[in-house]
Amino acid sequence: MAFVKKIWRGIWKGFLYLTGFFILLIIGLFIYLYSVARMQPPKIADQRSLQWKRTQLDSTAFTLKNNWFRKSRSGLYELYVEGKPFERGVVYGKLTQELVQRQEDHFTEQIGKMIPSKSYQHFLKYFIGWFNRHLAENVPQEFKEEIYGVSFAASDKYDFIGTNYQRIMNYHAAHDIGHALQSMALVGCTSFGTWNDRSADSNLIIGRNFDFYVGDKFAEDKIIAFYKPDKGYRFMMVTWAGFTGVVSGMNDQGLTVTINAAKTDMPSGSATPVSLVAREILQYAKNIQEAYDIAKKRKMFVSESFLIGSALDNRAALIEKTPETLDLYDPRSNEISCANHFQGKTLGASEANKQQLAESASPYRYARLQELLEQNGKNTVEKTVAILRDQKGLHGADIGMGNEKAINQLIAHHSIVFEPKKLKVWVSTAPWQLGAFVSYDLNKVFSMNGLQTDREIYDSANIIPADTFLQTDEYRKFRDFRAWKAAFAEKRPVDVERMIADNPQYYHAYVLAGDYCYKQENYRQAKTYYEQALTKEIATKAEKDHVIKRIAQCEEEL
Repeated sequence: MAFVKKIWRGIWKGFLYLTGFFILLIIGLFIYLYSVARMQPPKIADQRSLQWKRTQLDSTAFTLKNNWFRKSRSGLYELYVEGKPFERGVVYGKLTQELVQRQEDHFTEQIGKMIPSKSYQHFLKYFIGWFNRHLAENVPQEFKEEIYGVSFAASDKYDFIGTNYQRIMNYHAAHDIGHALQSMALVGCTSFGTWNDRSADSNLIIGRNFDFYVGDKFAEDKIIAFYKPDKGYRFMMVTWAGFTGVVSGMNDQGLTVTINAAKTDMPSGSATPVSLVAREILQYAKNIQEAYDIAKKRKMFVSESFLIGSALDNRAALIEKTPETLDLYDPRSNEISCANHFQGKTLGASEANKQQLAESASPYRYARLQELLEQNGKNTVEKTVAILRDQKGLHGADIGMGNEKAINQLIAHHSIVFEPKKLKVWVSTAPWQLGAFVSYDLNKVFSMNGLQTDREIYDSANIIPADTFLQTDEYRKFRDFRAWKAAFAEKRPVDVERMIADNPQYYHAYVLAGDYCYKQENYRQAKTYYEQALTKEIATKAEKDHVIKRIAQCEEEL
């Protein structure tokens, strides 16, 4: 008996040792995660700008020294900042503080909808901290100082996620992380350019849709930012509060940058965010070669295409970049098109790109763009806007409103058109790219000496009117369709027949109806809806596979 007790004591002791080891291991892991997730801000010797105060011109217009911020009657916000990195970051934050905090509210609210589990959110915080452990090391000092300056405007209520600086820095990599984690469901941006005999006046014209969707609220407060940094070129960009990277912009040398996501493998850690590579190009490059040289020296952790338009070169080219490879694609003609696949000799032949071509909506959308460019003849700014608003499929087919295969998927954060030689830009107003395109002349904006009174700065003589689609019954039906989609996502009752009637040519309406009936175990009706979906233009292979799998599951249940 004593011998048995001795054995049990040994087993129990071993168990306690083992348990203690695992507890220490878990504690050590959390300490490690916390330590690598910590991100020290840059040291700033002169922080006097933190004491500066903004002056209010009226309810939606503020100035601070020579900097200013206002809301246009177009619905767009307009921001001008200048000076050294930390100072302009502080000014940016002070002028837009309410928007910086509201934007983070919208962002975290959307994350909460996408990931409702609090425990998983908590895990994700540490995962992102670990994933981005080397992020700051890959960001130029200038941009770290600017982001640190902006971070003083952020709210303290999200301290449980990280410090203000850490959060704002990590948000600059959100596009990359989302791109990496959802590489099978890429955002479907489209961009193109024409010049010489493909443009009516022979000048370069660039157009792009930025189809980055993080909820409706996130896209409400778009900012047209004008920068006059102490180093580099002056530039404009379309952005949102707290974000200093570039997704669409043009500098005073007539160089434009827009980004398009491409198929990427899961990375092991972060490097320089795509938007900050684009920002560096916009601030420091005056032609395609200089843009290429900047892209070449930066390490990225996702794959991306940079469409570079250059007034000095009077042409455009694509810089195609993966974590391992860099390609420069020159179309050798007077027009260029870009969807979400590579076209260069090296990356165009890669296995990842072949998969993208076979499984995504990118090649279809690219073909539709080619079709429209051919039909429209010599291009103009107005024709460019019309292409960016096009909702049809190949040969003008009705593929449903919101289809990812369409150039206009009715989700765009913004749409933009550049005329680099004239330093003119047109930016869409809500909703999506359907509202009026307002025009800005960079020469006029940068010649302003501050903002003494609240006044409009866009060029009212060059506004492109809103899309007539907004006045149609189809637009009302699409809004109703989106409401049904929201109800489905929130697990509220859905009238599937009305939902389909609101968007009858859209495959996804039938998929949603099928999924709704499937969850209610109405397999016969679900199978009917899935079979109807297969008769429509389905955007991706993954979605088609889902429909086919569900049909088989319904048949098993029946």
